[in-house]
Amino acid sequence: MRVLIRAVKHIYKQPLCNAASRERSIASSSEGSGLLQPRHEKLIFCSTAELSQGLGGNVEVRTEFISEEEESAFMKELEQGLRKKRYEFDHWDDAIHGYRETERERWGVMCTAVLERLRTVAFPKGSTLLGPVHVLDLDKAGYIKPHIDSVKFCGTTIAGLSLLSDSIMRLVKEDDAAQWLDLLLPRRSLYILRDQARYKFTHEILRDEDSVFDGQRVPRQRRISVICRNLPS
Repeated sequence: MRVLIRAVKHIYKQPLCNAASRERSIASSSEGSGLLQPRHEKLIFCSTAELSQGLGGNVEVRTEFISEEEESAFMKELEQGLRKKRYEFDHWDDAIHGYRETERERWGVMCTAVLERLRTVAFPKGSTLLGPVHVLDLDKAGYIKPHIDSVKFCGTTIAGLSLLSDSIMRLVKEDDAAQWLDLLLPRRSLYILRDQARYKFTHEILRDEDSVFDGQRVPRQRRISVICRNLPS
């Protein structure tokens, strides 16, 4: 079963910012203020302070969520099956270009432990997850257009591991393109989108030639995302 998404196109200005930092950051609603904390500014860059305050803990980026050894374990399990598929440049709803994908239910011991850790930190306790884990392999020339995952099939939370490459995820408010935020997703990081960020903002992965965060070029290579979603309540 393919995850249904709808493409939503926007035109807006590129942010003007300073050099990015790769420091370890966690944007967590449990820290009390409801703001994306100052140490997260180098991984999450918002168009306005009001947007930062409004989103609070709805957006997280956790760097080095998995180790190099764990990344290798995922690649060992995934690579053989992915190699049998060809990269596609014509997605059924024109939302993704230069991709191949698969779904997986059974994992080895190390990957199972990582996914359990992901579920614990990303999803509400007792949340029912959407079927198999979705694996999306983007070619270096591939990209994901702005979209919102279908509310018919996906619940309040999306969480994904980034394998093989750094990348930039851009979120834009569906009804106001002037409100946006860029997420720097370092290799082996975990991103989490919840609630308002999940329902009210499109998200996309920028193509390599557009991959700039806070004024700094972030070269993007082949990227594999391992994505978990919960079911609607």
